[in-house]
Amino acid sequence: MVEIELDGKKVDIAPGSMIMHAAEKAGTYIPHFCYHKKLSIAANCRMCLVDVEKAPKPMPACATPVTQGMIVRTKSDKAIRAQKSVMEFLLINHPLDCPICDQGGECQLQDLAVGYGGTGSRYGEEKRVVPNKNVGPLISMEEMSRCIHCTRCVRFGQEVAGVMELGMSHRGEHAEIETFVGATVDSELSGNMIDICPVGALTSKPFRYSARTWEMSRRKSVSPHDSTGANLVVQVKNQKVLRVVPFENEAVNECWIADRDRFSYEALNSADRLTHPMLKQGGEWKTVDWQTALEYVANGLKSVKTEHGAEAIGALLSPHSTVEELFLAAKLVRGLGSSHIDSRLRAAGALATQGVQWLGCSIASLSHLQRALVVGSNLRKDHPLFAQRVRQAVRAGAQVHALVDVTPDWAMALASQKVVSSKDWVPELVQLAAAIAELKGVPPVIKGASNDHWIGVAKSLLSGEQKAILLGNAAAHHQKANSLLVLTDWIARQIGATVGFLSEAANTVGAQLVSAVPTQGGWSTQQMIASDRLKAMVLLNVEPRHDLKGGEFAERAVSKADLVVTLSPFKTNLEISDVLLPIAPFTETSGSFVNAEGRLQSFHAVVKPLGDTRPGWKVLRALGSLLDVAGMSQETSQEVLAQALPGTRSGECVAPERLNNSCKGEVDVDRATDIPCTAAIYQLDGLVRRSPSLQATADAQSVSVGEGADA
Repeated sequence: MVEIELDGKKVDIAPGSMIMHAAEKAGTYIPHFCYHKKLSIAANCRMCLVDVEKAPKPMPACATPVTQGMIVRTKSDKAIRAQKSVMEFLLINHPLDCPICDQGGECQLQDLAVGYGGTGSRYGEEKRVVPNKNVGPLISMEEMSRCIHCTRCVRFGQEVAGVMELGMSHRGEHAEIETFVGATVDSELSGNMIDICPVGALTSKPFRYSARTWEMSRRKSVSPHDSTGANLVVQVKNQKVLRVVPFENEAVNECWIADRDRFSYEALNSADRLTHPMLKQGGEWKTVDWQTALEYVANGLKSVKTEHGAEAIGALLSPHSTVEELFLAAKLVRGLGSSHIDSRLRAAGALATQGVQWLGCSIASLSHLQRALVVGSNLRKDHPLFAQRVRQAVRAGAQVHALVDVTPDWAMALASQKVVSSKDWVPELVQLAAAIAELKGVPPVIKGASNDHWIGVAKSLLSGEQKAILLGNAAAHHQKANSLLVLTDWIARQIGATVGFLSEAANTVGAQLVSAVPTQGGWSTQQMIASDRLKAMVLLNVEPRHDLKGGEFAERAVSKADLVVTLSPFKTNLEISDVLLPIAPFTETSGSFVNAEGRLQSFHAVVKPLGDTRPGWKVLRALGSLLDVAGMSQETSQEVLAQALPGTRSGECVAPERLNNSCKGEVDVDRATDIPCTAAIYQLDGLVRRSPSLQATADAQSVSVGEGADA
């Protein structure tokens, strides 16, 4: 450790650290713009100039390494004069349009100008003007005259998003931050550039001119999309969600969120919202009160059970629903006597694991991997925040290998990539297993021959220390998912790696924990769709056309039931449903999600339910009471959670003995006959499908909404 003196205080800091790092450790704030703890050091803005004893001039704290015995003064006259001079320089060309700037009230330049700015300007010439630029539907670059060239956005693209979409052209007063040749900013993490811009040059296009920051209340929440469980701050004005930004949680999402976490809130205020219960009468939809709708559903389910037996009732539950909703929905259907319950909507079949399928390691550990094998995942689009962690590992020297059926843009350097049809993934992994067995001199899991590609991969995977095999959505939904897991489980044991599922939805792990999957002979989603024996179907946040394999075919299959009940925040499934029950989205209800690493995260409602909407767990509890199902008398969502996951508190991981990806069984080496069903990045769930800004992005434009889940 190196000891320095900072403003009269002794600070021990690791060799190679900068003065800024020592100041952070000591709790001393040094003004800055270009420095960001997650980005490389640029030393562009010079706002962090400090007085270093024996140095001939003030030195930038972000780029000056500490040395033994160094004496630093951050508040001396010399340092303050230097900082004020830099501030005067930065404000020379700034438009000073704070009254109309969306960043006003949370702008670093505005805040620091109060302490370091002058009362007037000595600069009388014309200010420079930078033309605005259209870079897509999410980021506004209308006021680039505000830019102070800190290059945070440029470095974020290169280092975190993995794509250099913005850069600086020209020099001096002609310098501009821009995309080149008129390109748009299409990264799935692009919205983070808005957060890290210190001056309001980059702002949110959907939020633009909606509210001032001090007018909004801020409430914590959790993302309902992919399995990261990103922590959010939802900003509300007049009981309306107007903006979503990240809440820093180093163990989960660091200080970033994906664009679908940030912009999907638009769907909450869309015209598609279902605000009152509705019944289909004579082919037309009629608005009714809750009592009428609930009694209609209860009487319908009783009638089906009486006439056709309890096994004629099935339920399809979205893994984007809360733990509480999934627990009560499963309890309701089982209370009626049916085991036909499934939340694995796109999976070809069940996995015979010895416990709940999960990531196999902590989310934070992805940043420190040295070797990884990714099977069946477009990691960058399926799990943007996982991808940026793996990208960090690659930048530190990790070797990542992939087995995929298309060639995605990984936005990182891969050590190797094998692109073959998903039907051939099992034979390919047999070759990798054979290569490992040959190199280690152990009996193979199944006889097979290898080739040069897989021998090279095997040598790489046998080296290094921290390793993981990551199975993506396409692997989890694969027709031969069991064989894939048996093979990767054996490979992981041989190379000393973890094996885990990246997990598709916000609550894929939670759904398994509360048994929202078939048990005791219950049918899977595909079995329910293929059968004509189901006479009643309950759909919880499910849109068969988009969420189920087969899209329109699955929708037609569901419509054959005599009674179809849809619980959703949106007017959906109008052609196939008999009753629509408006349930609250994640912003209007309390609930919990369990992310890929098994971490339970609870949240509260941030706004009141819209119209006559009710929290889903309350609707299910009321239905259970009408149907005389035992154990449906909970008063709060916390009481439901305590029954669903006893002994687990928010922020904790569930009991580790329940999380187990080990799989026993035979490897079926025959070629698969079907391709796995996966969802495109902005077709994953009902919220992202109804966000106009997300649907206007390049990623969404490449997929037609009508293509459904197979897109």
